[in-house]
Amino acid sequence: MLGCAIIPFLPSLIAEESLESLPPELNIYILYALNLAATVLTYWLFAYKNCLLNAFQRNDVTSKISLAVLTVQYGLQIVAICWLKDYYVYLIVILVTQIMSNIITALLANKMFPDLKPKGNLSKEEKKSINHRIGDIFTANLGHVVMGPIDTIVISAFLGLTVLAIYQNYYFILTAIIGIVKIIFDACSAGIGNSLILETKEKNYNDFKKLTFIIAWITGFCTVCFLCLYQPFMKIWVGEELMLDLLAVIFFCIYFYVYELSQVLNTYKVAAGIWHEDRFRPLITAIANLVMNLIFVQFWGIYGVLASTFISTLVIGMPWLIYNLFSMIFEKKQIKSYVLRLLYYTVITACACGITYLICDLLAFSNDWVTLIVRLAICLIIPNIIFYISYRWCREYKGMLQLINKLTKGKISFLNKYENM
Repeated sequence: MLGCAIIPFLPSLIAEESLESLPPELNIYILYALNLAATVLTYWLFAYKNCLLNAFQRNDVTSKISLAVLTVQYGLQIVAICWLKDYYVYLIVILVTQIMSNIITALLANKMFPDLKPKGNLSKEEKKSINHRIGDIFTANLGHVVMGPIDTIVISAFLGLTVLAIYQNYYFILTAIIGIVKIIFDACSAGIGNSLILETKEKNYNDFKKLTFIIAWITGFCTVCFLCLYQPFMKIWVGEELMLDLLAVIFFCIYFYVYELSQVLNTYKVAAGIWHEDRFRPLITAIANLVMNLIFVQFWGIYGVLASTFISTLVIGMPWLIYNLFSMIFEKKQIKSYVLRLLYYTVITACACGITYLICDLLAFSNDWVTLIVRLAICLIIPNIIFYISYRWCREYKGMLQLINKLTKGKISFLNKYENM
């Protein structure tokens, strides 16, 4: 409904030069309506059936549907652009494939869970409780939605589209890796929710520490790779004239590390359904980020925008969420030991970044591809050795090996000794 209300005022929201550059055969209202419809369809037309698959940890079904539908979608879009040369058809393909995805998902969900069908009426008390929770979720998600585009808007408004394009090149690589790590969180979410209901606080806290350790190792490794490989890759991809300097790369690395560790906390929050107690935190974090963006960008440029994002999360978002989690799920007295654990992981990651970068910096080659490949080899070895030396005494390290042994069904022989530890 909001999107429909905006349509009459759309030309006033678009830069004049953008309207002038629009091909005359295209209608801005139709383009906007098609894009809006594509967005609406993602949460309409049987989209709720996805919840059944998520609840039963059958995300593999959703992934297969997405893979098949997206393959068809991209194939048809290539035809629309290269052969038909019709952008309207390009957008209509998105609509049609989204409808296909929703219908296929609904049919498979009905087939897999035929006994789960909505019937009957809810009492007023139940409706009130549900609406109350929906309001809490809305408030929390509003903060996440506002948080996302703030940096982009501030950069484009104060620094221009050229700087925004350079920033987006770096951010694109970052979000690609974030998407890969997100697979772990998605796979764990339903299992965590089930465990929080059935298992003891001690068992859940140990699992929480184990997941934090695994993500800290993975995120630490990725952070080292970002620091050492970002610039060589960007030099090959876009050239030196479209590159940021090392300080911006460091800020991207810090943002990635802070974001992924906060996602561990968010995963447990969502699994436990702590919406009411946490409803204002994302919104206040987003407002703080916006205020710092507007201040820092004035005298620090793009570095101020990058810094404000991870500072708002580190200073407001994470401490608040940690307090909520330990108040509602675990015990408050465990907060100190958990925070110290996070600090330890952070120090080790910082050391791994520094040592690995110094080694990479000493090895200079005239060929950019050789530089990238050699640095990649170093990143695969050095940080993992540092992590092994630093973490091998941790109970969570043994727990990670047990998990790997379980996933590989005991095929890695030296891991079998950890099975019953």
